[in-house]
Amino acid sequence: MHGHDRADYFEDETLGKAFDARLVKRLLQYLKPYRWRVVLAVFLLLVTSASTLAWPYILKHVVEVLVNAGISEAEQIHSVGILAAILAGLLLMQFVSEYLSALLVAILGQRIMYDIRMRVFSHLQRMSLRFFDRNPVGRLMTRVTNDVETLNQFISMGVVTTFQDFFMLAGILIWMFAINAELALLLVVTVVPCIVGATLWFKTKSRKSYRGVRVKLARINAYTNENITGMRVVHLFNRQDRNLAEFSGRSRDFRNEWFRAIFYHSIYFPSIEMLATVGAGAIVIFGGSRILEGAISLGTVVAFLFWTGMLFRPIRDLAEKYNIMQSAMASSERIFKILDTPEEIEGSKEPLSLAAFRGRIEFENVWFAYNDEDWVLKDISFTVEPGQKIAFVGATGAGKTSIINLICRFYDIQRGRILIDGKDIREIDKHELRRKIGLVLQDVFLFSGDIKGNICLGDDKIGDEKVARVAEHVNAARFIRRLPDGYDSEVQERGATLSVGERQLLSFARALAYNPAILILDEATSNIDTQTEILIQDAVEKLMKDRTSIVIAHRLSTIRKVDNIIVLHNGEIKEQGTHAKLLRQKGIYWRLYQLQYKNSSLQPAAGPSSDEETPAELPEIEPDIGDDQWPENP
Repeated sequence: MHGHDRADYFEDETLGKAFDARLVKRLLQYLKPYRWRVVLAVFLLLVTSASTLAWPYILKHVVEVLVNAGISEAEQIHSVGILAAILAGLLLMQFVSEYLSALLVAILGQRIMYDIRMRVFSHLQRMSLRFFDRNPVGRLMTRVTNDVETLNQFISMGVVTTFQDFFMLAGILIWMFAINAELALLLVVTVVPCIVGATLWFKTKSRKSYRGVRVKLARINAYTNENITGMRVVHLFNRQDRNLAEFSGRSRDFRNEWFRAIFYHSIYFPSIEMLATVGAGAIVIFGGSRILEGAISLGTVVAFLFWTGMLFRPIRDLAEKYNIMQSAMASSERIFKILDTPEEIEGSKEPLSLAAFRGRIEFENVWFAYNDEDWVLKDISFTVEPGQKIAFVGATGAGKTSIINLICRFYDIQRGRILIDGKDIREIDKHELRRKIGLVLQDVFLFSGDIKGNICLGDDKIGDEKVARVAEHVNAARFIRRLPDGYDSEVQERGATLSVGERQLLSFARALAYNPAILILDEATSNIDTQTEILIQDAVEKLMKDRTSIVIAHRLSTIRKVDNIIVLHNGEIKEQGTHAKLLRQKGIYWRLYQLQYKNSSLQPAAGPSSDEETPAELPEIEPDIGDDQWPENP
């Protein structure tokens, strides 16, 4: 693995900045549509804070009334009753505002998380296949789920509630200095510096420990995913014990990293509680002496004790929010990295229409590479007329599938032109182009759902009647009728409950349902049994009728009847012509034909006398050509 590739692969392990103003500014853009709800949430949090800060002051007056010997008992009861009513009102106001603010902040966080998730998923839908070649599925899944959830915690528990923490700190200090500056200064000088020092220490240590936890967890997830995916190989080679030992080691590292994080928590938070007790003790000792001297009242000391306890709560909360902010910065950077990745296959500003679509395909001196100038296709030129059927033959890596990807415009070429009905493919709307193309792959992808949904793919224009008709036409209805619920039968992930041939027939039905003008079959008849092959061959002939068709196949018997066969080798066109013509030339194709019969007593003849004739002694179905049998020196 190259250095930059390795760095990109382990991007989840990077530490990043604990606070990045640029990222925070971008995140706050998602609050704009809900600005008035944010204002209301902040207002409610301020009301909660104000009512919380006020009740120690009310309690101060209650104590002073009770210890005041200069007023009568009736006046004491009356005053205490009024103060108790005010205190009850403050507590009720605190409860209501805190309930409404918590509800509003939670709803706000979910709405913003929904917006971000939808934007990320929508952007992924528009990206080219080259993007997915570079980004593993697991990483993209993490972006859409875990990273978005982290941002939700940051917005709902961080951005809005941070206002409350700072307001509480400022309010407590203002109340203290307003009531008695001497006691307030004592607390600030003796305890606050220790709190600040402990918080800075915890911030540094917890940042490293939480990073370690995320790294170790990511490695466990990756290893677990790899083992579950490859469980067949694990069982086959009896690697259960070895893999368990490896997993045990990774789990042990993860556990120890959590122990380290718990250790820092177990030191920091008890230290804050101890400092709070020290602060309260200092208030009692110094305040008690001042009470004896008659300088301050007992109610003032009582109020200071409550405010001292409140002073440490927002400090603890801010220390916790630091970890949330750090994770949010890392998650937002990864999410914005995806959102900032431009679409490589961009549409034309004034796309050409394909209203009168005929299906003529032209490649003019096309050069294409997936990476830099490591050319997969070199100076490729050919033409497919409307309704014509052509086939590509070549070893793995010759460029067959790349040609299909280019026709569908999954990738853009570096040199030359690709024309559809005389129009440059880059000037045609890519969505309209792909609606005209039916693609059937060797590895059929089915979605979880039901049979009917996998044929129509949620298109309301394709009704039940059409689904049944196309399934019947391509011989898929035979096995569908045997299923318990017919077209409503459940299809599990990737069609796990269906055979290879059944999945292939469903893909034919799907292609026919959309009635494409151009049909592309990429190894669509491989890896199936003989009986299913007969059904599929019949379906293929029905699909190809009256359509521009392109076929890629290792079995040469499947392409005998096409109009033109193009032989590719190392990204170049070496031969092209009909089946009979290529046999007469005794070139690459002829040698391939011979290789398919190297273990057969029937050898191909020297060549037919005309393009319409084929050697009579050759059977209809030949074995596949392996890559090791491909001629090395064409």
